[in-house]
Amino acid sequence: METIELTRDCEAIAIPKGLHQTLSQGTSVRIVQQRSGGFTVSTSAHSMYRIDAKDADALGLADAFIASTPVHGELTEQLVWNTLKTIYDPELPVNIVDLGLIYSCTISPQTEQSSTIAIRMAMTSPGCGMSEVLKSEVERKLSQLPGVAETRVEVVFDPPWTPARMSDEARLHLGMDLASKPDLIQISSRRR
Repeated sequence: METIELTRDCEAIAIPKGLHQTLSQGTSVRIVQQRSGGFTVSTSAHSMYRIDAKDADALGLADAFIASTPVHGELTEQLVWNTLKTIYDPELPVNIVDLGLIYSCTISPQTEQSSTIAIRMAMTSPGCGMSEVLKSEVERKLSQLPGVAETRVEVVFDPPWTPARMSDEARLHLGMDLASKPDLIQISSRRR
């Protein structure tokens, strides 16, 4: 986690509030997490931000370094779930499927060649400022799949998300005890 100075002004989203703002050229940041959709960075003031992949050059990284490969072939439910697993929580190194944020996924044909994907997803807390950011990333990635005419993502809070929805792999990755009652566990670094 070396310190990087931004090479230009850069749009960013404050974590966890979800507010859009501009980080100035010369701001020192450290990359905390890097995924195909972008970067989570921290500043010397211990603030966290999400920088979109399109702004990788501001971090001194080549666009080709984070470019996503277009998906070809037939639209299947497995392809949708695999795509959802490429979307990560900006604060935790766990994808939204293993976090248990995806409640349902439905593929409905519109025509012979196109379909609509409907996703119901939750946030870890009702006041999560990153809900629109994650929702937009889900819509963007799913709309790039072959044969997708429309994506509909609904953020729901009923039933409320609990850590019990997390996969065993996610709990292990976060250092949570699998023998404890997962619905009573509080993730200390989570937004409230």
